[in-house]
Amino acid sequence: MTAPPRVVVVGAGPAGARAALAAARGGIRVVLVDGEPRVGGQYHRHPPAEPAPRRLHPLERSVVAQPRIEHLSRATVWALEAGPRPGSHLVHLQQGPADAAGRTQRTLVADALVLCTGAYDRVLPFPGWELPGVVTAGAARALAVGQRTAVGRRVVVSGTGPFLLPAAVSLLTAGSRVAGVYEAGKPSRWLRNLPAALRDGGPALLAELASYAGALARHRVPCRSRRAVVAAHGDGRVEAVTVARLDARWDVVPGSERVIAPVDALCVGYGFLPQLELPLAAGCLVRDGRVVVDARQATSVPGVYAAGEVTGVAGPVTAAAEGELAGLAAAADLSGARVPAREAAAAARVRAGRRFAAALEETYPIREGWRSRLTEDTLVCRCEEVTYGQLRDAVTDRGADAMRTIKLTCRVGLGACQGRICGRNAADLVAGLLGRPPADALATDRRPLAHPVRLGDLASGPDGPPATC
Repeated sequence: MTAPPRVVVVGAGPAGARAALAAARGGIRVVLVDGEPRVGGQYHRHPPAEPAPRRLHPLERSVVAQPRIEHLSRATVWALEAGPRPGSHLVHLQQGPADAAGRTQRTLVADALVLCTGAYDRVLPFPGWELPGVVTAGAARALAVGQRTAVGRRVVVSGTGPFLLPAAVSLLTAGSRVAGVYEAGKPSRWLRNLPAALRDGGPALLAELASYAGALARHRVPCRSRRAVVAAHGDGRVEAVTVARLDARWDVVPGSERVIAPVDALCVGYGFLPQLELPLAAGCLVRDGRVVVDARQATSVPGVYAAGEVTGVAGPVTAAAEGELAGLAAAADLSGARVPAREAAAAARVRAGRRFAAALEETYPIREGWRSRLTEDTLVCRCEEVTYGQLRDAVTDRGADAMRTIKLTCRVGLGACQGRICGRNAADLVAGLLGRPPADALATDRRPLAHPVRLGDLASGPDGPPATC
């Protein structure tokens, strides 16, 4: 007897959880795979050892109560393959604590696959960014909210984008003293996009940002725009930072530099980058660093849908709407039963959210002047300790003009993180040196294994044949 169709959703943040709920309510069996112990993702991050049933977030409560959803927590998808049926995929995953030996191996057959893999912090290199104590804004917030741990006693926050504000507030909550928040961009650019923001569902987000700004004001945290940390200093760890005023290109305004000390932690964030390993492994079309989807969140690959920040960073509300639309589309394509009213409502929210995201991107662009702040010995790849000078020589002296060739020439992106931190920055630097983007700008995102896997685990194989029911 043929097993009923099944949707596998990867990622249990706002997009993945909504996708799972929408598909399950359409009568489809769903497996929701996520690396965290509980539903919610990075946005609905849970404090440590929080009691379960009476403290569930509404989104998590809905997932737990849905009988058609099987939630695989602490599970990591490390590879995708074409499945036994047209449009299906084999989903290889491990389940269990990341540092435990002998994690459980499983292979699922997905009749439809919804990828909600999210995004991760982008950090631009600068002299001293490799010092211990320099962390991403996302990591600082995760430690503060998820572990109630402060990354330092006196902390500076620098970068661009609205996420700097909640990151700084979470540091205050964890007991840090925030010496300053330095925004490289010009948030007042919001004024030109304010009508669109108010029309497209931005009031809730703007109110949230205003509450963070109010909290920082109450703690007398200085917040300065058109300024950024351009260097970190210290013997063995960060002890001081240099802050400078930036012009419209983000070049340093001469004479504006000043040193802030003492500092024992620096939180840096320049927006987010979509996590593309699994979409690329599935063969999805990627353009401008994000997965291309149609009006129903379907990718270029039959049976594969994408939602949330992997299609472009637009915030949790838009991610949830995209997830619901993707789940409805997957269920409809498998069962033939559509819910036009719900699809239309979700699609309208997605369109509004994407307009808001465009305004957000226009307000907080990455300017090319960051490249001019790199010195000859500034590390661009921390894992392999590749300097900017070595990267430049690989391009200008040795003729490397593609990311794959550059990796082999100077080892950028060949370390433990496999280019997750340095890959996009290296591609931008190469583009500046060549006067054009490298043809394979996403080479560091294309990996046969989406996550590190022990050789012993690979040798042991999955626990039996691929699951089909």
